[in-house]
Amino acid sequence: MRLSDHLKLRHLEVFVEVARQGSVTLAGEALGMTQPAVTRAIRELEAVCGKPLVERHGRGIRLSSYGEMFRDHAGRSLALARDGVAMLQGLDAEEGPKLSIGALPTVSATLVPDALAELGAGRSHSRFSVTTGDNRYLLDQLRRGVLDLVVGRLPAPDLMAGIDFEPLFHERVAVVVAADHPLVRQAHLPQEALQTYPVLMPSQGAIIRPLVEHMFLEQGLVAPQSPVETVSATFGRRFVLNHQAIWFISAGVVHADLEAGLMRELAINTQSTLGPVGLCIRSEHQLSALGARFCACLRQHCHRREGAGDAGRISPP
Repeated sequence: MRLSDHLKLRHLEVFVEVARQGSVTLAGEALGMTQPAVTRAIRELEAVCGKPLVERHGRGIRLSSYGEMFRDHAGRSLALARDGVAMLQGLDAEEGPKLSIGALPTVSATLVPDALAELGAGRSHSRFSVTTGDNRYLLDQLRRGVLDLVVGRLPAPDLMAGIDFEPLFHERVAVVVAADHPLVRQAHLPQEALQTYPVLMPSQGAIIRPLVEHMFLEQGLVAPQSPVETVSATFGRRFVLNHQAIWFISAGVVHADLEAGLMRELAINTQSTLGPVGLCIRSEHQLSALGARFCACLRQHCHRREGAGDAGRISPP
């Protein structure tokens, strides 16, 4: 049997979208297909593979064990095909090459803008798109070939299948408040502080959430009962500066406000939250010349910050 006679690119697109959405209906809406057409494509792919790829789960569906095994292969194959098409389509494009970047909040306000500015973003023929979001979402977009690379914290091991990671620097979590907050004058954080003032915490599923929870245990802090969960830099900044909130967030997100004196760090030892931040790239993906130049700019900016003694945010990996 020749695989090309039975396996179509559409089969992979449908399977990857169903796996991402966990729903035939939502996958159909995302792909512009009817529900029966999505179901038929999955059944045809299962016939080619000779194994059931999805199974019922409650009112919805989930991948079977075979589907989980096949997921990364399907995603990488689809991404590679898209890479090749995009490369050929861009050869004669007057507007120049394009680079799609995923950026976590910790770098979306610091390293990524600086590197893009150095490459002449907005002033050259090269085209850039920057997508922000949580790590799981960005890595899913990376596997599907929608993004060329992701810059952020080292993901959990279960998210790293088919992805290579290059560390750029190490970063810790900061605990910050507005510069005029009553706690700024305290040499030690009062035991009741996290129950007295509003607290912003990284969302469940965020990479730094377990690090913050471990820090509570390590230092004998009573965790806040009703924290506001967010990784939004815009919302967090506004809430902290205007509502006496305490914010647990990656130091890079608030680096500019700390330097400007708008925020202050509280007297909490956060060294145990130190972790690597770097580049995530699909294992089979070869970056374009533009992508390689962008990565080189990121590395140069990291070295410059280390040389300038920016110890509040970066330490050598």
